[in-house]
Amino acid sequence: MRRLAFLAALGTLCAAAAMAADMQTQGPQWSMNATAIEACSCPMFCQCYFQTKPASHMGHEGHGEEHFCRANMAWKVNKGYYGKTKLDGAKFWIATDLGDDFSDGTMKWAVLHFDPSVTKEQRDGILAAVGALYPVKWEAPFQVGNDLAIGWSHTGDKAVAKLDEGKAGEVVLDGGAVHRNQTAPVVIQNLKYWGASRHTGFVLMPNEVEAYRLGDNAFEFKGTNGFMITVDIASKDASSAARSGM
Repeated sequence: MRRLAFLAALGTLCAAAAMAADMQTQGPQWSMNATAIEACSCPMFCQCYFQTKPASHMGHEGHGEEHFCRANMAWKVNKGYYGKTKLDGAKFWIATDLGDDFSDGTMKWAVLHFDPSVTKEQRDGILAAVGALYPVKWEAPFQVGNDLAIGWSHTGDKAVAKLDEGKAGEVVLDGGAVHRNQTAPVVIQNLKYWGASRHTGFVLMPNEVEAYRLGDNAFEFKGTNGFMITVDIASKDASSAARSGM
């Protein structure tokens, strides 16, 4: 399988590599194993992993075409630490739009929301991990939005995440839509997920709905791309990648 075009572009970002090195040498050691319920506006499976342009969509009121990838990532930390602080059980949500062309490693915007139960020390650790997991530039500054309750559940073929009980955001995935004629879920292996050092595979689960319902960047899509993934990333990995220029 050929190398992901957009991740190859990310690999050229010296500034991101330097930031990752700084996190390693100046801040506490950290490690995070976390699972995402994730969905985006692209058709199944998201072409952003193979090209530098997202899928095209009909423009406003049917005029022309637009390229964008508008996504929600609802994360739950399985285990992790930031210095002496445990990250286990912490939940956070990222809503984003990768923009129309990220060949230079620049994405459009992103907003992160923490569940109110996440402590100040846990937030510091998660932000360090997120910076290494998504080592990109943003057209608009990366934002940390208001704290909002995050509901997160995965049972059988269903995965559901809700931000502020769905009023602010929602992702509902149906794995059965992919593997009704299979004996097990369909999983993509050997495909890089952003800056993650390791992952267990993309478990394909198209969405019934994926929506972000706050502010001027609100969006909603139905029947588009979705998956679950569990990733590992640690400060020592980020530092090694920075030193190698990857």
